Amino acid sequence: MARAGLSVERVTLAGAEVADEAGLDGVSMSRVARRLGVKDASLYTYVRSLDDLRGRIALLAADEKTIRIAEATAGRSGKDALVAFADAWREYAHRHPGRYAATQTPIRIDPALVADAPGPRRAVELTYSMLRAYGLAEPDLTDAVRLLRSTFHGFVALEAAGGFGHERPPRESWVRALDALHTLLEHWPPSREGDPS
Repeated sequence: MARAGLSVERVTLAGAEVADEAGLDGVSMSRVARRLGVKDASLYTYVRSLDDLRGRIALLAADEKTIRIAEATAGRSGKDALVAFADAWREYAHRHPGRYAATQTPIRIDPALVADAPGPRRAVELTYSMLRAYGLAEPDLTDAVRLLRSTFHGFVALEAAGGFGHERPPRESWVRALDALHTLLEHWPPSREGDPS
């Protein structure tokens, strides 16, 4: 019989909270069970394994991050949308480091869970929609998405690791990086598709 008050959602949220406090690698069934005041075995009524729990944390985080980005970019386009998108991404990574890590780590997730989760799909739609406002089409859209993801993730990962030792505040470099990305997106170089070099 299921323990009163527990649910898949509650177990997943507890796992996400542990991830934010102890890092994604610090998530264990024992830690989550202690947080919920239950025995480890009780969790297996709701999640099949630690991998299943981490996959659910990743999907929860993808949903949360996508909702924040959608709210931040609503009604915006061009540079305003780019900055709002990037700032929402960075803020989520700062506020929820363990959850954010789950969205950037290869985790085996049940395909049925992914199919029912709107976050990952909506994240792609939001990103492509923002970039279409710059007049980009395939294959440039995909290349630009990869550039943005690499830039945003690289910056927040270095920032979280204390990798910016210079006295210049990281926020100022972030703003300049977004200025540079906007300029690049406005003047995207022509595709060299089929170019043998």
